[in-house]
Amino acid sequence: MSDALNPATPEETEEEPIKQRKNGLYPGVSDELAESMKSGWADTELHDLQPIAQAENTAARRAALSARFPGERLVIPAGQLKTRSNDTEYAFRASVEYAYLTGNQTEDGVLVLEPKSGGHDATIYLLPRSNRENGEFWLDGQGELWVGRRHSLAEAEKLHGIPASDVRELAGALREGAGPVRVVRGYDAGIEAALTDKVTAERDEELRVFLSEARLVKDEFEIGELQKACDSTARGFEDVVKVLDKAEATSERYIEGTFFLRARVEGNDIGYGSICAAGPHATTLHWVRNDGAVRSGELLLLDAGVETHSYYTADITRTLPINGRFSELQKKIYDAVYEAQEAGIAAVKPGAKFRDFHDAAQRVLAEKLVEWGLVEGPVERVLELGLQRRWTLHGTGHMLGMDVHDCAAARTEAYVNGTLEPGMCLTVEPGLYFQADDLTVPAEYRGIGVRIEDDILVTADGNKNLSAALPRTSEDVEAWMAGLKG
Repeated sequence: MSDALNPATPEETEEEPIKQRKNGLYPGVSDELAESMKSGWADTELHDLQPIAQAENTAARRAALSARFPGERLVIPAGQLKTRSNDTEYAFRASVEYAYLTGNQTEDGVLVLEPKSGGHDATIYLLPRSNRENGEFWLDGQGELWVGRRHSLAEAEKLHGIPASDVRELAGALREGAGPVRVVRGYDAGIEAALTDKVTAERDEELRVFLSEARLVKDEFEIGELQKACDSTARGFEDVVKVLDKAEATSERYIEGTFFLRARVEGNDIGYGSICAAGPHATTLHWVRNDGAVRSGELLLLDAGVETHSYYTADITRTLPINGRFSELQKKIYDAVYEAQEAGIAAVKPGAKFRDFHDAAQRVLAEKLVEWGLVEGPVERVLELGLQRRWTLHGTGHMLGMDVHDCAAARTEAYVNGTLEPGMCLTVEPGLYFQADDLTVPAEYRGIGVRIEDDILVTADGNKNLSAALPRTSEDVEAWMAGLKG
């Protein structure tokens, strides 16, 4: 097409000097050393690479995207490194949209779908191997001798099944290109600047929403990854139970570190900040400081998930008696939450409304609160006015996938007001939280928080609990803990 991208060749672009650290111990590089560093290196090109496991899936996802936006150039960036402090960066995680469509996870990457008759041509724009002629590979802070080898463009093409080009020339080509274009915003300021006079916020939001809704139904690869994440997370919970005595001697940080080890050994990372909330901290929904005491006789609310190497995360919560046995009141509250979760899980099935599992769980909790005399009935009045929310606080679940709160940009009618379909994966996580300063409940309730959360896949005939390896009933939790502690 006449408006196709034609990136400049490296010879046509002006090369920027390599930045040196201000207070480095070497003031410069001698000509002799520079010449020495150019040669004497073995050829390390990888020739026997096979496509990544999800290459066919990512190709199908790109095809669906192409069909939705015919005749338009589509630009999906991976994002760039973010500075943590001075010259240190946060660990990089590619944008979900980019990783979903390519399977690639490297910083600075950009996927471009170039329109043609009958669809699009996809190109993945990446940084090539570090330049050895100009010394980039050993002088630049992001050179290969500092941060490790990158795949060559030819290697990336084999791995991902997408033609690969040098990303350093992409911004200029986008700036010169013509025709309708959309970009996923918020990840690459340079790419957005190159398109600033060619895009609109409304059209770009339509692209973002489509890519969010595309993830509502998972394919077989994604379901397998979510199962892996749940299985690893279950092992991480077992690790924690085995070291609760060490956590009592230190703090919640011991629990956080123990689970993190499992996440890094078996996966890419944790999928979100682990909530290791002991005692009254369990009543804080997103307690991630994890610096409190762990005391026998109290409860530990552990909400954590392993993220797989392909970015799919589990999201599981168990509330555990630190000494291995629930007190009578703890058990009463725990069993009520379990009953609510059972009602919620039973409501997860194809054709059901997304809201059904939330409503079912909230009804059970409202009934318990009325039964215990903590709120005045009848139950219908409590639910109509939302009075149970003082102690239930949050929604009963959310979509799960590459983000812990997946598909967040989807339209309300497609998500919260939508209908469940086979392949959707969501959490069911009711809870009861009695704040330490809540004078409307008896003193013995105060400071107790309980949540039980599982990852539920909608199947053709109902649902499957992907996190069923972890016990849920109070009796099973106690027996499981006793077994792990020997």
